[in-house]
Amino acid sequence: MTVPDDTPAPAEPEAPLPTIPAATWSVPVFLLGLALVLAGLVAGSMLLIDYIRPAPVFCDPHGGCAALKRTIFAYPFGIPMPVFGISGFVAMGLAWVTPGRRMQLTQGVVGISAGLMGLGLIGVQLSMKTVCPFCFVTDTSAIVLAALGYVRLSRGIDPPAIAPLRGLGIVAITGAAIVPAAVGASRAPNYEVPDVIRAEMEKTPMGKTTVVDFVDFECPFCRATHEQLKPVLAQTQGRVRVARKHVPLRMHLHAKDAALAACCAEKMGKGDAVAEALFSMPPEQMTPEGCAKAAREAGLDEAAFAECVKDPTTEERIKQDSETFRAADGHGLPTLWIDTVKLEGEQERADLEAAFKKVGAL
Repeated sequence: MTVPDDTPAPAEPEAPLPTIPAATWSVPVFLLGLALVLAGLVAGSMLLIDYIRPAPVFCDPHGGCAALKRTIFAYPFGIPMPVFGISGFVAMGLAWVTPGRRMQLTQGVVGISAGLMGLGLIGVQLSMKTVCPFCFVTDTSAIVLAALGYVRLSRGIDPPAIAPLRGLGIVAITGAAIVPAAVGASRAPNYEVPDVIRAEMEKTPMGKTTVVDFVDFECPFCRATHEQLKPVLAQTQGRVRVARKHVPLRMHLHAKDAALAACCAEKMGKGDAVAEALFSMPPEQMTPEGCAKAAREAGLDEAAFAECVKDPTTEERIKQDSETFRAADGHGLPTLWIDTVKLEGEQERADLEAAFKKVGAL
């Protein structure tokens, strides 16, 4: 009699699960993404050059680039916006040509963030009814790359396993960031501005407009223009640097006394206050005594002010301002340079506002 064996038969070994190869982009899609990165980098590098130079090299000085450059979005945390764009495109580009889950995550996160920023900046341009061509290229490239980054992250897709293609991508990314900057650094501005005006623009902090104001305090047209200019300057909310140049005309009896007083007041930190007093003062009162009274009422030390007025360097400053006026092709007073826009003769408020709007300061 046999006893049945209750021991279970050994199970057959399970067949190994089939390995699924990692998904990869097709070569055309890979090249599309790389082209978007390169487009964003080239446009961003060109914008950065125009942001850090006092005069634009690539952009229209009166176009959408100039208008956006003077908005609150142009210098977040005091840093030119193109710096953030270039950094984002470099990160997305390197992630695009490098396989691995970490690179998928990097591209997804950076790409989506850049895409959202691009949408916001396009909205700003639409609200201002203007378009910055280079900004539009970077923003639209970022939006499309955001979509590709999301697809790559969600599906775990890597670049094609073609080493030369990836290497070429890295070289292209490096060149796209460097070459436009090198070209722009050596390129002359795309408009003609006298060297003396350009020198003043170079002294102006980034994000501000330069106003070079050639004046004679006794000139009635200068006085009238000054009254129209004041409210326009107030509208700019401090986004303007005014460089006043003194050109006292010989036909005006007290113009030189006023110019000497204004120069000393500038040197002693009360230039705007004394200039305002001189513009408001009847011309016949702009005697040395009248100018000294204006300086005293502005809070300047009388002895130091008197010493400054007698100092030969003060009169030399006036000579230099007059030479600057001639070098800037000045013909009559008042003459104003608002960045690249030249205005001659008495100006109405509407004309001044139009000039400020033209350079993107309003």
